[in-house]
Formats: sequence, C-alpha cells, structure tokens
Amino acid sequence: MQVEQNKVVSFHYTLTLDSGEVADTSRGREPLNFLVGSGQIIPGLETELLGLGAGDKKIVKVQPEDAYGVQDSRLVQTIDRSQIPDSVDLQMGEMLRGQSEDGSIVEGKVVALDDQTVQIDFNHPLADQVLTFDVEIVDVRDASPEELAHGHVH
Repeated sequence: MQVEQNKVVSFHYTLTLDSGEVADTSRGREPLNFLVGSGQIIPGLETELLGLGAGDKKIVKVQPEDAYGVQDSRLVQTIDRSQIPDSVDLQMGEMLRGQSEDGSIVEGKVVALDDQTVQIDFNHPLADQVLTFDVEIVDVRDASPEELAHGHVH
C-alpha cells in the first residue's frame, strides 16, 4: 500500500537543520502517525512522502515556504510590559504563551525588553529554516471511517 490521500502513515524521521543540528527525531520512540491530507504535518514533507510504501526510506529537503514559512516582521510585536503578569520573570529568549483576540493559544519568543516594553516574536521557531528529514515509512493503512470523520489518527 502506498502513501496517498486518506491513508494513515506511520514513519520514523530525523529532522536536521542546515547548521547540521538535529532538531527532532522519532528514533528511539514510537513512529509518528498522521492522516494524509489532514494538515497534521508540514505540506512539503507530506507531498514528498506520497507514493512511498512500508520500508521505503527517503531524504527530504523542505524549503521554508513549504514548512513553517518565512519570517514575517508583522509577527514581531512590541507590547507594554504591564500586560504581562508580575509573576512572569521575563528573560531574553524565553517562550511565552498567551491567548490571541480570537481565543486561540499563541506562543512567542522574547527578543527584546526594557522597563516599559517587551518585544515578542510570534513567528514559528523554525520559520526561515530549510529542513532536512531522513524518513523511513513503517506502515501505511486505510484510515477508518471514524478517523476520516474526525480528521486525525486514533
């Protein structure tokens, strides 16, 4: 069976950045499972897995546009320090979680701060990165009706 729309795929991966740093791996853990076409993995990786079958291995290089995007300066925002609770000990590089105006959870990295303001970068940490995945397909199966209805693997 091949990787295609509405199939459940289990695969191992090692994600390496252009610097050579290993950013993540499933090796030594359970393989990652996803439903093809559900948006659970980055589009550039999903596209490159199409047509592969169990046991297949592939090195996939994904450009930022097909991964976590390019840096967007509009996502670097300066807010008044009074908007952050006093209990938060702000540090450069710290990841903060908050709630957007529409109620969704957002994460941002502190990139500058002074006594009055905090500058937070809400770009994904891997924005602007070329990502290299070393993948091995472990299994491909038909998705169940429940998985298709819910849009994720059970």
